[in-house]
Amino acid sequence: MTGVDKPWTIIVGAGPSGLLLGLMLAKKGVPVQVLEGSSELDDSPRAAYYGPPAAYELRRAGVIEEVRKQGFDPIRTCWRKLDGTYLAGFDNSLLFDDQDRQACLPLAQLDRLLYKHAIAQPTLKVSFNHKVVDLGQDTEKAWADVDTPDGRKRLEAAYIVGCDGASSTVRKCLYGDKDFPGFTWDKQIVATNVAYPFEKYGYDDANFFIHPEHWHMVARLTKNPDGSGWWRVSYGEVSGLTREELIARQPMKYQAILPGHPRPGDYDLAAISPYRIHQRLADSLRSGRFLLAADAAHICNPFGGLGLTGGLVDIGGLYDCLIGVHEGKADESILDKYSEIRRQRFQTVTDPISSQNIRRLYDQDPDKALENDEFLKMLKSIENNVEAQREFMRSPNALRYDFTQHYKGNHKTMEGDQSAKNGIVSQVKEIAPTGGE
Repeated sequence: MTGVDKPWTIIVGAGPSGLLLGLMLAKKGVPVQVLEGSSELDDSPRAAYYGPPAAYELRRAGVIEEVRKQGFDPIRTCWRKLDGTYLAGFDNSLLFDDQDRQACLPLAQLDRLLYKHAIAQPTLKVSFNHKVVDLGQDTEKAWADVDTPDGRKRLEAAYIVGCDGASSTVRKCLYGDKDFPGFTWDKQIVATNVAYPFEKYGYDDANFFIHPEHWHMVARLTKNPDGSGWWRVSYGEVSGLTREELIARQPMKYQAILPGHPRPGDYDLAAISPYRIHQRLADSLRSGRFLLAADAAHICNPFGGLGLTGGLVDIGGLYDCLIGVHEGKADESILDKYSEIRRQRFQTVTDPISSQNIRRLYDQDPDKALENDEFLKMLKSIENNVEAQREFMRSPNALRYDFTQHYKGNHKTMEGDQSAKNGIVSQVKEIAPTGGE
């Protein structure tokens, strides 16, 4: 593996964000080493929906067609009352002629797909059971002290990128106890994967339910030829309960929130995971030769899928910056621009819109939602306007930014992104949710 033993970039974390960045860099011949603390890829149930700007990055990496082949293209997204009454929604099929339309594939499957492509690159190496314990840098290089199966080693590169998730070791080493400013919601979420005939009850691919107590989301994860498959059901729960108590309440919650009021035995529960949700953003995504991306850099509540989509958009932007430096098209100041712009996108798009998405579900009267909720009123106003719906479904592209405009001698702006001229999204009102999680 020529050059891999002396990587130009070390990426910490072999999740989808780390593997995507490694794949994109390696396709340009950049020597990359990906470090993963675990012994294998993470196969736990996680998110699945990729909005247009994430699909764009997956297309740039050359994998979007395989994503669509293994997964499916979601059709309708909607908001409902607890009894199933349809309030408003939009039709993703109106963008089926767009190569960067929304896609769905469980994240564990995307991880395996990206891994397959990444290890096929001659300049990329993935090292499992390599746990980062400390970091350091000087004017010429960065290094990571790593516990490996062969003992502790020091690995060096020009740049080290933390793609190691919300509990990022890289971020904690850089910023210590104050590593992740923000807050934790006073809401408890329980995420489940289940096989249940929602299609029999007329459910769309992504359904958000408004209710002060039983607010929840039901989104299709897989789709068989007969329309059946696995679904993600995430619901709000009582705060202050233990994991065991939350799991014990699951049958009661299902009976209260799901159509047909099923009892155990009426459905196949594959996974259940209670967790707390947060809105957090690192103070900087660059510290010298260290960079942060995706969940290591920022996290938000999952309703609307902006965390996953925004994380993959981070990767595309960081790729453009790093490849610009590597090829001499940009100086290192572009990495400061990466930190500045990606933080702005979180502050002006991801954070406020994702916060609105979750509050919409529990903080209003469902019987008056169509009268009082500006977002739902907007959806109703465009339900017979195809072009308005198409424009709305492309709205997550506000997360994007063209960093190549900062290459030496290049002053272009990204077509269709007015905010790219000054790096600030100033008046984002509504962003199309890209799915539940």
